[in-house]
Amino acid sequence: MHVMILGAAGMVGRKLVERIAREPDALGASISRLTLVDAFQPPVPEALRSLSNATTVDLAQPGVADKLIEARPDLIFHLAAIVSGEAEADFDKGYAVNLDGTRALFDAIRQEGLKSDYVPRLVFASSIAVFGTPFPDVIPDEFFSTPLTSYGTQKAIAELLLADYSRRGIFDGIGIRLPTICVRPGAPNKAASGFFSNILREPLAGKPAVLPVSDTVRHWFASPRAAVGFFVHAAKIDTAEVGPRRNLTMPGLSALVSEEIDALRRLAGDKAVALIRRERDPAIERIVAGWPTRFDAKRASALGFKAETGFDEILQVHIEDELGGRLG
Repeated sequence: MHVMILGAAGMVGRKLVERIAREPDALGASISRLTLVDAFQPPVPEALRSLSNATTVDLAQPGVADKLIEARPDLIFHLAAIVSGEAEADFDKGYAVNLDGTRALFDAIRQEGLKSDYVPRLVFASSIAVFGTPFPDVIPDEFFSTPLTSYGTQKAIAELLLADYSRRGIFDGIGIRLPTICVRPGAPNKAASGFFSNILREPLAGKPAVLPVSDTVRHWFASPRAAVGFFVHAAKIDTAEVGPRRNLTMPGLSALVSEEIDALRRLAGDKAVALIRRERDPAIERIVAGWPTRFDAKRASALGFKAETGFDEILQVHIEDELGGRLG
């Protein structure tokens, strides 16, 4: 099987590659070729170097998607995106990458299929940002998407395209609406949701962090480990069981910021919590106010997708995967 990962240098992309390196049959078949694509140089684990090639390109540029798809990958993970805060701040860049690049990829697959039989599995990273207020306290799978950010709008359009291209047999697609991923490793990024990770990751490393919203803000979370699990499962699932509604809200954990902080206190003590500095940011607060807080993700759960059930568990995943299993 030839596997292509677009966005392979991003956090979830890197962790997906690491999972494949540890478990060569994780995707349900042996991999003969692995193509890693990003605007930045994707890292290649030693265990995969003999069958991998890494390509640094901008998917939104004309002709790039066509060239990539000429290799006819059997399984495509489309994780490449401009994150929420940056997409809101830079309108043109957000639409160029998140929408135009995605449409170029989808149509490159269509054009390749017109030459001869070619129908790959495509797993797309969508987001709960496709939902916007007003919505009920618990959002069911049947709830409509009315995004209130440019990022959410771009993802919602891509979801519709994915469903239509799948309906027409151009590819076998499945869209994964990710919760906010927490705790994200590495340096802070431009995502509006970044503070959810910052207030845990930085204090665990003995560094200060800024909390720009109230402790009473509630949100929907899953760990990076769970996110990788979503994509691995989506690669193997029988999409006949998914049906025509190809975009799935993933299970997750609904929690308050105060519950994050309580978990941090239990695992790392008051000294870590004291490193959180409260500085309200009206711009961030406005964005967060339009985000969903709780889902009944029964379709995805019934199909076998799984996430954490408590913030202590999410923090423990971060400690095991990023801190060598111990604090200090």
